[in-house]
Amino acid sequence: MKMDKLQPFLKWPGGKRQLLPEIRKYIPSTYNTYYEPFVGAGAVLFDIKPEKAVINDINKELINLYKVIMNVDKIDLLINDLKKHENNSTYYYQIREMDRKKEYDQLPDYIKASRFIYLNKTCFNGLYRVNSKGYFNVPFGRYKNPDYINEEVLRAVHKYLNENKIEILNTDFELAVEGAQEGDFIYFDPPYDPISKTSSFTSYSKESFGKSEQLRLRDTFIRLYEKGCYVLLSNSNTEFINSIYEYPGVIIKNVDAARSINSKADKRGKIKEVLIIGDGRNIKRQRMEKDIREIQYT
Repeated sequence: MKMDKLQPFLKWPGGKRQLLPEIRKYIPSTYNTYYEPFVGAGAVLFDIKPEKAVINDINKELINLYKVIMNVDKIDLLINDLKKHENNSTYYYQIREMDRKKEYDQLPDYIKASRFIYLNKTCFNGLYRVNSKGYFNVPFGRYKNPDYINEEVLRAVHKYLNENKIEILNTDFELAVEGAQEGDFIYFDPPYDPISKTSSFTSYSKESFGKSEQLRLRDTFIRLYEKGCYVLLSNSNTEFINSIYEYPGVIIKNVDAARSINSKADKRGKIKEVLIIGDGRNIKRQRMEKDIREIQYT
């Protein structure tokens, strides 16, 4: 399978394909384990192709999809089931309503994974949104030829996940990085701090991701940084985000990003974002230099 086929297999709010040229500038040349606690569609993961990684997402349907793609006994079942779908509104709403029924939990995991891809590629503008009960509620997108049977990409992802040491989790972001050690690289791509009252994607799951969660993420970032990890985080260029990451040694870079997924057409296009870099390896070097100076002085 060609390596150029290793790419995101979903549309995703906040997906990082457009921002990859900037992100690449701040990826460390060497690291031990790669952690991505908000993996989403995996744009950064599939771009840097780490040999050892821990990926996570709070979205259980998304993580089920990753696990099905990775499973050697289920990848063919998934692809074959994708070929059964139809691109029309009546069929779409029938598939969308499946999770409202009690028997949904008993469905095979590859059927749920197939449904997830189908809805993602045929829903309006690739949005992922759920209501307060956790039910997917995005309307039909009316695309002429949605690409929900991208077999080459799915098989490339399957190959990558099996040829490398990739652990897949479905838990809170803080728990997902508990095992991170000095020399590891962590990339955080959380739900962004909204730039306006109507721009939030916090309905990504039943759980919200508001200011308190952003602060908890900041605390996790700093702990990893102080531990000697290399930490990179992307977020909105808001006053709140800039203020909470003011910390000695932490660097904030302003970047332009293109956004093609938004419920309102006039909100798509160039927006301002930040990349926040905490090179914890510098802390270790600085502490060693300080210890050497103190020894020399005494």
